[in-house]
Amino acid sequence: MKKILFAFTCFLLAYNSITAQNAEIRGFVYDKKSGEPIIFTNVVVKELMIGKSTDINGFYTINRIKPATYTLMCWSIGYDTTKVIVELTAGSIKNQNIYLKAKNLELGEVQIKADRQKAKEQINISTNVITQKELKQLPTFGGEPDLVQYLQVLPGVNFSGDQGGQLYIRGGPPVMNKVMMDGMIIYNPFHSIGLFSVFDADLIRNADVSAGGFNAQYGGRVSGVIDVNTREGNKKEFSGKLSVNPITAKVLLEGPLSKFSEGGSSSSVIFSYKTSYLNKSAPLFYPGADPKYGLPYSFNDIYGKFSQIAENGSRLNLFGFNFSDDANFSTTKYNWNSLGFGGSIMVIPEASSTVINATFGYSNYQMNQVEAADNLPRQSSINGFNGSINFTNFIGKDDIKYGFDAVGFATDFTYKNAVGRTLQATDYNTELHGFLKYKKVWNRLVVEPGLRAVYYASLSESSLEPRLGIKWNTTSFLRAKLAAGTYSQNLMSAVSDRDVVNLFYGFLSSPDKVNGTTSIDYKRQTAEHLVAGFELDLGRYIEINAEVFYKNFSQITNINRDKVYDDVPVNQNKPFYQRADIIKETGDASGFDIRFKMDYKRLYVWAVYSLTYVNRVFDKNDSVSVKYFPNFDRRHNFNLVVSYEFGKNKSWHVNTRYNLGSGFPFTQTQGFYEQLDLNGGVSGNINNQNGNLGIAYSETNSGRLPYFHRVDFSVSKKISFNPKNALTIVASATNILNRENIFYFDRLNYKRINQLPIMPTLGINWNF
Repeated sequence: MKKILFAFTCFLLAYNSITAQNAEIRGFVYDKKSGEPIIFTNVVVKELMIGKSTDINGFYTINRIKPATYTLMCWSIGYDTTKVIVELTAGSIKNQNIYLKAKNLELGEVQIKADRQKAKEQINISTNVITQKELKQLPTFGGEPDLVQYLQVLPGVNFSGDQGGQLYIRGGPPVMNKVMMDGMIIYNPFHSIGLFSVFDADLIRNADVSAGGFNAQYGGRVSGVIDVNTREGNKKEFSGKLSVNPITAKVLLEGPLSKFSEGGSSSSVIFSYKTSYLNKSAPLFYPGADPKYGLPYSFNDIYGKFSQIAENGSRLNLFGFNFSDDANFSTTKYNWNSLGFGGSIMVIPEASSTVINATFGYSNYQMNQVEAADNLPRQSSINGFNGSINFTNFIGKDDIKYGFDAVGFATDFTYKNAVGRTLQATDYNTELHGFLKYKKVWNRLVVEPGLRAVYYASLSESSLEPRLGIKWNTTSFLRAKLAAGTYSQNLMSAVSDRDVVNLFYGFLSSPDKVNGTTSIDYKRQTAEHLVAGFELDLGRYIEINAEVFYKNFSQITNINRDKVYDDVPVNQNKPFYQRADIIKETGDASGFDIRFKMDYKRLYVWAVYSLTYVNRVFDKNDSVSVKYFPNFDRRHNFNLVVSYEFGKNKSWHVNTRYNLGSGFPFTQTQGFYEQLDLNGGVSGNINNQNGNLGIAYSETNSGRLPYFHRVDFSVSKKISFNPKNALTIVASATNILNRENIFYFDRLNYKRINQLPIMPTLGINWNF
């Protein structure tokens, strides 16, 4: 041990000695006019031909450079190339911000080269990065782009349709996907009408969506991650946006409290309010909708953010939100509300190569649903905090990142199943996370090993989760990649796989008892991922990405939808699957995705095909297992997006999207019967009571819904009055072929309720 400590000490001394002889350049790249950070652009040392891309904050760092005088070069699409002379001395850390001036001529080829260089150094397996540019390629519904519409065209992602608003990523239901906004956990980011999210597209700086194999920085979920980062308000002048259409209306206001200047500090605020009144406008604008069920949707989203940026780029962000949703069918009344506040801090120490990021937040989410058929209430709430602190050290092209997370939440859940049995649970939970990952870049090889350690205090369980990502640049145009890892979470949901489409999605923490007993190996949900694929560049403008994947859901905890008896001593002789509140299942998901992207001047084409197989297995006893397909098992999913700009200054923009998906599984109805109250036993009198209408079901999800087809289209014209004022008119239509895609089936009235019909809209957006 002494020899190891001595060797480690010598290594540190040698490393510090080498580092002291070198120098470092770091800083931020800003838009010179607005002060907005320019993300994912290259900063290059001309004399050495080495460089780094900026991150989501516009931050770059280039270190381990010999002392000398150098020329920094920076370029980005739509901006003039900027050169800055810097002088470095031994052991110095030079803070050098770069300010780019916008110009009309776009350097498309330069930007493509920068993107290709980043692709060689980032593993990014099963990860798609969404920016404002991508959001504007899709047809808009009502006139405003929305993140949820872009998520639907990503590889491996399925949605429950126009209505329902639930996201499934490569075999994982919504509860298995972690959604964050500026580092804060969002428990329901999608509205009941599945074309809108709670995120204002004009506020999004970028969103990273990972469908599997994600690195050690992310934890607490076993399937996917959606990491959304919002921008700061305008740092130079007050501005805003007003938009209105038959579906929604929005107001966005932003401006400086302390104006941005080169080399100085600044502060700003931004506020957004978005509302939908489809329940009131549908009878007027869409009389072709179902006259009985209509389009009974409404929502309200409020978001505000304060930002303070110091001279060296250190920053503080504080934000708050209140999101609400309401769907009021004659068969179902459903609503939820989410509110919270939080913040993030980025600290750049003056004499250190370490960058520190911290986040904190608190939220409260409540959901209610009542079915008219059974009048049985379903209620769920989850509230709590999450916080993290991360440290990043940059070593040339390599970097080391490590940090700690803390999560605490309380769940309160009440549910009545089809036979009237009440399942109720209230729990308090605390999780402690720590992670370490190291990215090493060689000439052609990029390796990123990582480790995440989790302690679930409420379960008295710990989880050690290794992760690994590898990319091999086989040629200048072909890259192979691989990722693997183990994952766990202490959160489960309560839905009924017997429903054609689920609206209610309650939250529970992992239970003390599974399958009616506490004698289990562990209580948390677990999964293992393996993903492999390649990236191929066909010339300058075409990219192909293909991946095969396998997810082993080694433990899934689910609410027992077949519970008949209370789990009390007198019923211990009954099978556990008839009395347990929570049951254990296993499952897997496998398949492949292929993505084609062409970005050539004014034409943008995006095509994705996904093949996915999802299974679940429930062991009733040692000899009997029930295997079924969950209600989100969509075998085939194809999306095609085409976008084209034309006219003077590209003032016209045409977008179209085609989606084809195979049918979801559902449980068929075999018949009906009178359901009597037999709690009184054999002595009860059934002649003086009127029973409820009971439903006899087939085997779970043994049927398949029809294929889903939808074509959307939009065209917009931008009219600029001056550099600060512009009016955009958007004409759009969803489901322009008026395809009857099923949404819900009213079993009692035996009536089919379809997804949205053809819905033309005309929207007006005014930027000022």
